[in-house]
Amino acid sequence: MSNPIRKTMVYLGLADEDYEQQQALELPDSPAGQQAPAATRATVTPLPKRQPRVHAVVPVAEMNEILTVHPRQYRDAQVIAESFREGVPVIINLSQMSEADARRLIDFASGLSQGLYGKIERVTNKVFLLSPAHVAVSGEGVGEVDVEASFSS
Repeated sequence: MSNPIRKTMVYLGLADEDYEQQQALELPDSPAGQQAPAATRATVTPLPKRQPRVHAVVPVAEMNEILTVHPRQYRDAQVIAESFREGVPVIINLSQMSEADARRLIDFASGLSQGLYGKIERVTNKVFLLSPAHVAVSGEGVGEVDVEASFSS
């Protein structure tokens, strides 16, 4: 057992010490010119295939609700996320938040809408609309949000 890699493998339990000793005993007995018999292979147990995760699809029914939220703190984002995941459009009015928290909330809302294939649109300077993928929004000047824009009036 002069090979340091082999010693490490035996120490870690990745190789069998008895196998190496058995192989060393068999090699000198084999006549010159003949190859040693091939090592027996271990059986391979295939791992079970993972089923892809299927996310619950919100049934698209008649839209009969739009949630309007006036958050005061960043922790109010949970209400926004829960409603948006259920397929409810959300209007966010940031007029009662500090500018730093408002930016943070809009970053969160942008990620939320992107992750659920929806859209986020600026309605006024401090009012934003989160619309799920199944809701079409039409109107004059409807566009994506520029997060770098200032929230001040």
